[in-house]
Amino acid sequence: MSLAEAPPLPAVSISRRNLGKSGLRVSCLGLGTWVTFGSQISDETAEAVLTVAYEHGVNLFDTAEVYAAGKAERTLGNILKSKGWRRSSYVITTKIFWGGQAETERGLSRKHIIEGLQGSLERLQLGYVDIVFANRSDPNSPMEEIVRAMTYIINQGLALYWGTSRWGAAEIMEAYSMARQFNLIPPVCEQAEHHLFQREKVEMQLPELYHKIGVGSVTWSPLTSLITTKYEERVPDTCRATIKGYQWLKYKVQSEEGKKQQAKVMDLLPIAHQLGCTVAQLAIAWCLRSEGVSSVLLGVLSAEQLIEHLGALQVLGQLTPQTVMEIDGLLGNKPHSKK
Repeated sequence: MSLAEAPPLPAVSISRRNLGKSGLRVSCLGLGTWVTFGSQISDETAEAVLTVAYEHGVNLFDTAEVYAAGKAERTLGNILKSKGWRRSSYVITTKIFWGGQAETERGLSRKHIIEGLQGSLERLQLGYVDIVFANRSDPNSPMEEIVRAMTYIINQGLALYWGTSRWGAAEIMEAYSMARQFNLIPPVCEQAEHHLFQREKVEMQLPELYHKIGVGSVTWSPLTSLITTKYEERVPDTCRATIKGYQWLKYKVQSEEGKKQQAKVMDLLPIAHQLGCTVAQLAIAWCLRSEGVSSVLLGVLSAEQLIEHLGALQVLGQLTPQTVMEIDGLLGNKPHSKK
């Protein structure tokens, strides 16, 4: 499909939400580049996807130094350069941790945070990123060193905010406390996996951090490679689970647990039909309803798939408390406070 043929989204408005309790306004749906950019899809398709996203109001684009060994950042940077969009009109996030083979090219040492981000900026062909994420916690790097390094790159104008990804609530609180103790810059959000079968952290732990210290959530994997009715007897060749290096996704889909989850997804079909949407749209809308979630990142293979997923915004307003209770009843995995 050419860009000119991309169908419009009638009656859909991609709303903006604050990134945590910062002043940065991001689209409630963002576009991720994991597996797709520089790997699973062609550069031409990546440009079509990014263009459709931007033209439909998506302003948050997420990548990482490790995605496709740097190719994802290069692809994203090349597209942004060719488009000539105002730099102030979109938000770029990248993640630092796995940068290369040498020990000094990995982790969250001051050296790798600074050099890793400089490498990302070169590949992205940008002067700064809006948000840099620590792409997991690092027990080998002192928390004070991490927070000081993040503060330094922000003070140098290489990033505007920093956040965490796959950190525990206690680690995030430690980083915040360290920042307050030494007058440094605290993280503003956590990137976390969140979907119908992964709920505890985003629904129970992060809302407390949001209210206490203003840390919001950018969530990923709303469809968890499972929430689709296309996996019946086999994993399709176009699925990311068939890509070299991602076989673990195939095992996840075909495991006993994966089959149980797919069965529960099928149980959601009547609700999706009642709401006039696909199960994927229902799952994405369900993620958007969670408190403190600033944006949900989408990963897509085509502009058509992106447009379908953006249709989740039409479903969000239909998710009444009764519907959510019905979904919880079918899933049987609603997390409860341990207090």
